[in-house]
Amino acid sequence: MAQNNPVSPFVKWVGGKRRLIHDIMEAMPANIRDLNYAEPFIGGGAVFFHIRPLNAVINDYNSELINVYLVVRDHVDELITDLKKHRNEAGYFYEIRHLDRTEEFARRGAVERASRFIFLNKTCYNGLYRVNNSGEFNTPFGKYKSPNIVNEEGLRAVSCFLNNNNIRILNSDYEEILRGLDADSFVYLDPPYHPLSPSSSFTGYIRGGWDASEQIRLRDACDDLSRRGIRFLLSNSCSGFIRELYGNYNIRVVRAARSINSVANRRGEIEELLISNYG
Repeated sequence: MAQNNPVSPFVKWVGGKRRLIHDIMEAMPANIRDLNYAEPFIGGGAVFFHIRPLNAVINDYNSELINVYLVVRDHVDELITDLKKHRNEAGYFYEIRHLDRTEEFARRGAVERASRFIFLNKTCYNGLYRVNNSGEFNTPFGKYKSPNIVNEEGLRAVSCFLNNNNIRILNSDYEEILRGLDADSFVYLDPPYHPLSPSSSFTGYIRGGWDASEQIRLRDACDDLSRRGIRFLLSNSCSGFIRELYGNYNIRVVRAARSINSVANRRGEIEELLISNYG
């Protein structure tokens, strides 16, 4: 697929797969673009935008993130106009960040909320989307000199792609998405990773987090996919817990460079797992 294609991720995301695309594509069926593609944890969508499937369902439990996808699809002109109002200044950043602490935040329109999301994502520290236990965005200002807040070409390209193909965009629990699939589907699963140590975790992207019981629930959902003859590929951390959990499946170790982490010395190349139910 062509490099530098404007149909590409428009937000930064913890655990984004841009640097693992080659390994992931090697592990996928050759005709992946023609299958009914499902990605229940879409995040920044690096794999989805690389494949550019003709028929797909994408989903995320993060309602603010899914609102951005819907606004890019349905109101891209208004979004671009609203993005141009933002200023890369610390005081302004914290003013915008504070909005989700107010009662009237839920009454703000979809375009304004999507614009806020992209602005914070592009200007916060290391592009780290993180919320506290109250669901409030709490990453500090990033102090970037020239962040690309208004990626007009990229947003228009993504909007065109979402409108010109059969792409459903949902905000639901992943099990609801999986239940609606048939044997002609292919599923790529990129859940919050199981932490490699008690102090490291990718759980702050949604209120409530993601623990070992959620990893077990996902494994059970993968077992159900296998019983129904639906192929899946899953990414997760290279932890003993995940290796044991998916011991009956095909497991491949890959190395990924990670640049988004709130702690600088935890960035760099680490081992991850690609798990599948097919050869």
